[in-house]
Amino acid sequence: QVQLVESGGGLVQAGGSLRLSCAASGLTFSTYAMGWFRQAPGLKREFVGAIDRWSGSDAYYADSVKGRFTISRDNAKNTVYLQMNSLKPEDTALYYCVANRYVTASEGAYDYWGQGTQVTVSS
Repeated sequence: QVQLVESGGGLVQAGGSLRLSCAASGLTFSTYAMGWFRQAPGLKREFVGAIDRWSGSDAYYADSVKGRFTISRDNAKNTVYLQMNSLKPEDTALYYCVANRYVTASEGAYDYWGQGTQVTVSS
């Protein structure tokens, strides 16, 4: 049974930083691309970014977070991270960790989803 468990969310002031973690189990972690989506109240879920499988040498980001967010992975720990810097109030959302065999920004393509962790950025 595949499980993705996010942690690290919380309340932060605008301009601050947070690092989200996602611990994966029940899958061969290194063979999966890992990503993050987010959903703000009343809005559609949106792609944040993803990192490719194996070494994670390539990562892709939504324009809205490019240059501020960084995704990394530690295959030895079966964990993917989302480092979020220069946070803005519009980054407030429930952040979901996802896993798939390949990198894509398409929500429907992801095989596995976590339960989400809340990030709230105050102005």
